[in-house]
Amino acid sequence: PGMYAPGDYDLAGFALGAVERGQQLTGAGVVPGDVLIGVASSGAHSNGYSLIRRILADTGARLDAPAPFAGGATLADVLLEPTRIYVAAVLPLARSGWLKALAHITGGGLLENVPRVLPEGCQARIDAGTWGLPPLFEWLRASATLSPTELARTFNCGIGLVAVVAQAARDDVLDALAAAGETAWAIGRIGAGARGCSVRGNAGVWSQPFEWEAPVG
Repeated sequence: PGMYAPGDYDLAGFALGAVERGQQLTGAGVVPGDVLIGVASSGAHSNGYSLIRRILADTGARLDAPAPFAGGATLADVLLEPTRIYVAAVLPLARSGWLKALAHITGGGLLENVPRVLPEGCQARIDAGTWGLPPLFEWLRASATLSPTELARTFNCGIGLVAVVAQAARDDVLDALAAAGETAWAIGRIGAGARGCSVRGNAGVWSQPFEWEAPVG
């Protein structure tokens, strides 16, 4: 909305991959007790830009002005940071057998994307205190007084990819991601319950004055 004028069109490209039968990551093996590994994003990853443009309009922020939260970079530089691609780091993990499921955090944020890879009876429980909310998302939160739920269902909040692994594989996966140049954290667990995702934080996390929970989506 507000992006295309009458007569405009959008030209997009895409790529397809192939996987051998029996090697798909279906999520069927996910069980309560499994660990959620979050891999750092490089920025907004092309999601939530309708809200971002509204915030820019409402605040009068200039794209060519220095970003108030990133020394030396303009706001345009930060907002147009290319989406991080995880194939090189993740493909060896998939071949290793450590991965049970992968969720790419796109439109819908953490709350809507993680449940898509879970079987019935499994609920993702994410602890937002296990990583820091990047300055871009803190600026967006403060500029529009966004609640944790609005943040978690609109933006990746610093987590571009979530992997589900067994507890026994946790350290191996974190070490492999670090060796591949990625920043990753154990950000939560799979619990028993209705399929969905909750993101929780103690007082001070995401600049909230009290303990909070973004509910199961």
